[in-house]
Amino acid sequence: MKALLCKEFGLPDTLVLEELEPLRAEAGKVVVTIKACSANFPDTLIIRNLYQFKPALPFSPGGEIAGVVKEVGEGVKHLKAGDKVFAMTGWGGMAEEVLVDARRVFPMLPSMDFVTAASVMYNYGTSFHALKDRAELKAGETLLVLGAAGGVGLAAVELGKLMGAKVIAAASSQEKLAICQEKGADYAINYTHEDLREKIKTITDGKGVDVIYDAVGDKYAEPALRSMAWKGRYLVVGFAAGEIPKIPLNLALLKGCSIVGVFWGQFAEKESAKNMQNIQELAGYFMKGKLRPHIHQLYPLEKASEALNDLMNRKVIGKAVVVMADDVTMPVYKETKASVEVREEKPVETKKEGEKLVFKDIAALKAFKGQELGISSWQTLSQEMINDFASATFDDQWIHVNEEMAKQFSPFGKTIAHGFLSLSLSPKFMYEMFKVESARMGLNYGTNKVRFITPVPSGSRVRMKAVLKDVEDMQPNGVKLIIEAVFELEGAEKPACVAELLSVIYE
Repeated sequence: MKALLCKEFGLPDTLVLEELEPLRAEAGKVVVTIKACSANFPDTLIIRNLYQFKPALPFSPGGEIAGVVKEVGEGVKHLKAGDKVFAMTGWGGMAEEVLVDARRVFPMLPSMDFVTAASVMYNYGTSFHALKDRAELKAGETLLVLGAAGGVGLAAVELGKLMGAKVIAAASSQEKLAICQEKGADYAINYTHEDLREKIKTITDGKGVDVIYDAVGDKYAEPALRSMAWKGRYLVVGFAAGEIPKIPLNLALLKGCSIVGVFWGQFAEKESAKNMQNIQELAGYFMKGKLRPHIHQLYPLEKASEALNDLMNRKVIGKAVVVMADDVTMPVYKETKASVEVREEKPVETKKEGEKLVFKDIAALKAFKGQELGISSWQTLSQEMINDFASATFDDQWIHVNEEMAKQFSPFGKTIAHGFLSLSLSPKFMYEMFKVESARMGLNYGTNKVRFITPVPSGSRVRMKAVLKDVEDMQPNGVKLIIEAVFELEGAEKPACVAELLSVIYE
């Protein structure tokens, strides 16, 4: 397989294309045949040994890829050979194959092409985390995006508009600003020729901006911070313009504002549950056509160093993408219309497949609120299941796994299943009870509350009764289900546990 290698630290023209041995999968990892790899600003740093992650030489740059799983290693359950996937690899992506930790690999959305899939996670993941989690951007606030024509900048423009903000795009040319306005920017500032502070003052009637998204740093940082509104939030995203600015901290005091760091990679690792929720929301936006990356140019692998040079020289608007096959072409996106769809009210449409309720769409599910979803089949909690659960949760107390001790000391004369084992069966039970035909994505992700009532000895049988308590809207085009569940224990007067289960469905 071919790979663009960094064999000594330096500029993109020092990279060399070489033929290497094909990769083999390892435990917990997969080999992906790469179709597309986007070029990102960290790639230009990592080849110069200026990035916080420092792989051993030689290595390939490229941390965001899409392709097809070639081989899976031992222990990988959620992927198989032939799956179309995208992944955050850190490095190694400007090659025909990459070996990557399976936890960093995700299935592509059904309607997504390889170029788009290789162009979304870094930009939109970073910008959504910045605006949603770090700035807590609110509808009606004013957002200034510095470096608005770059990959993360354009994503911030799009997301800012979707979140209801008034967006000011700042970039270095009229060509770049035209793309920003196509993506929804309300105002444009060419900071090569225009006074940044004076333009912001004019646009905001002297009030300043509520949130600044700064991916460029350098000489633009201080005048932007001086244009901050009271209690504003300054997001430190990157330093694409060169120098890391030295901020006079008295400005933060005078403005009553916050200077907030944004490091999406660490957020994704340290707060994985929140990151997964963000990914779910972004996936919904993409499925509805509300987000579309701007692809600057496609480069064959032989010219990948040119992509990095163009990125360093600030020639790229949106995304530069390296492609590994001739059949990977520029995506064509359908136009989306900002219109309100009026639906005729119809009776709730539900049917049954055996004992399973089948809802046509989310509207039918909403109309079913307050009604019983049904009763599942019985499930035996065998000792093998108890052992596997104890191993997975590192809870190997003797009362769960040691049958000989349980015969002597347990009041039941046998082992007892962990309370959460019964609860963990809820997805299986819900799949038996109902489905939504229009659903493109679903996630059973937790509980509001749970109470364990009766111990469950090994060999017992449990089942679940469920009521659809509530259906809450989630943007975009999704709902959160709150399900009242009772886990019955065969032969016992009281249930094993009762819980409020949480599930998310997107159309």
